[in-house]
Amino acid sequence: MLKIGLTGGIGSGKSIIANVFRVLGIPVFDADDAAKRIMQVDEILKAGVIEAFGAGAYTNGQLNRKYLANIVFKDTHQLEVLNALVHPATIRAAQQWFEQQQAPYVVKEAALLFEAGTAGDMDYVVGVYAPQHIRIKRVMDRDKVERDDVLNRMSKQINEEMKMRLCDYVIVNDEQQPVIPQVLELHKKFLVTGY
Repeated sequence: MLKIGLTGGIGSGKSIIANVFRVLGIPVFDADDAAKRIMQVDEILKAGVIEAFGAGAYTNGQLNRKYLANIVFKDTHQLEVLNALVHPATIRAAQQWFEQQQAPYVVKEAALLFEAGTAGDMDYVVGVYAPQHIRIKRVMDRDKVERDDVLNRMSKQINEEMKMRLCDYVIVNDEQQPVIPQVLELHKKFLVTGY
């Protein structure tokens, strides 16, 4: 079974591409969703987050994402602390998930695939690329945040052009080129290679 990493900067459209793979019947592990879930249910991780960021990290037992975002996206060191707590738990969850799958290939969607050091565990990495101005607008519309907030988040990720050069394949999601034919082409390649 092939393991395919799917990555791209914030607002690139990774989730849209992941959903196309799902429609094709391919299992997809969403690392960001898994991290949010794990941060909610893993008591050891919760204790670590509270110790590092204070009791405000959870409100009535629920993860206070806005509180954490206000801390970690303004301080690179704090973001590294959070990632050091969350990434190992998410990586373990992905490994367990991989072991349960029965498909010619599976996809792990992760914004920080290279940053977390897990790209090397994948057989291939697919990048989703969109120009910065499109990514900014998408995130502003989706998250109801200001442009400066988006730029600040982008500054915490690997440069988009560099990230795409690290990928084996790139899907262009620039609102000009249709993405479904690009995904279908990769799907055919992965099916042949995965069997």
